[in-house]
Amino acid sequence: MKAMLLESIADFSALPAPLNLRSVPDPEPAAGKVVLRVTRCGVCHTELDEIEGRTAPPRLPVIPGHQVIGVVEAGADRGRRVGVAWIASACGHCRPCLAGDENLCGEFRATGRDVHGGYAEFMEARAEFVHPIPDLLSDSEAAPLLCAGAVGYRALKLCGVGKGRALGLMGFGASNHLVLKMARYRHPGTDIFVFSRSAAEREFALSLGAAWAGTVDQMPPVELDAVIDATPAWNPVVAALKCLRPGGRLVINAIRKEVADRAALMQLDYPAHLWMEKELKTVANVTRRDVREFLQLAAMAAIKPEYQEYDLQDANRALLEMKQGRIRGAKVLRVAD
Repeated sequence: MKAMLLESIADFSALPAPLNLRSVPDPEPAAGKVVLRVTRCGVCHTELDEIEGRTAPPRLPVIPGHQVIGVVEAGADRGRRVGVAWIASACGHCRPCLAGDENLCGEFRATGRDVHGGYAEFMEARAEFVHPIPDLLSDSEAAPLLCAGAVGYRALKLCGVGKGRALGLMGFGASNHLVLKMARYRHPGTDIFVFSRSAAEREFALSLGAAWAGTVDQMPPVELDAVIDATPAWNPVVAALKCLRPGGRLVINAIRKEVADRAALMQLDYPAHLWMEKELKTVANVTRRDVREFLQLAAMAAIKPEYQEYDLQDANRALLEMKQGRIRGAKVLRVAD
């Protein structure tokens, strides 16, 4: 089969095409697993973090991709359309797993990092970690929902916002544009304030119903009850804390922050940014429950991503455009029809 393979950690600035198109053996069906014929795979900023060495070290060589839509070719439920998300497996018996927090399991394994992912024609997955895809969603619509949507859903739950509250969104890429849609559905009457360095993204946010859109360094017209930061940088964290009301909460939805921007933390001032019982939480991975609940919500509420499609062999271009901030919604690899 054809697959885009990451063979070594690389910096996109020095090597703009770090993934190599290779012919590799097809996965063989094994007990408790299924083999999928991949049709679509979403492109996520986490892949940039993997490639450039900011996450836990990936298994090399590895096939990236953790927003995978495909049809079961071998194993249980053959012929069924399913998805595979970031959570490839968890132990199932540790304290977090037993409490329903399998995203915090010490043996958490990630699709496309610890096991091969969906930048390929076929992939293998544990049967209990695949997700049925609602019929109302096309393959390209469903792919970004498996991570950008599901982790945004988890972040929104952690915010604790309700009707009449003010929600801020730092960054407006694949995840936060879906958060805006689900927040407007789940919490009508909530005003949403979007911060982005991109004028095109700010215009996009307003077209989707944001009450206000400004740059990261601008102050919104009201204090915010909660903010979800989905950027790879540190400066938005400091800016978001400054915008919170007393008792407000910042939820960071990013698996890693870029080291080069760490100097922004030196601007952190306790009375201006943290005092008055402001809270800071992080989103760590997703659970299977997050994925399945959000897929059902998306189908029921017609929450669909804006997306751009690329051929499998153009994965490097899609990732480079993401790194350069050339984003409108989500990016999806077209593997097969």
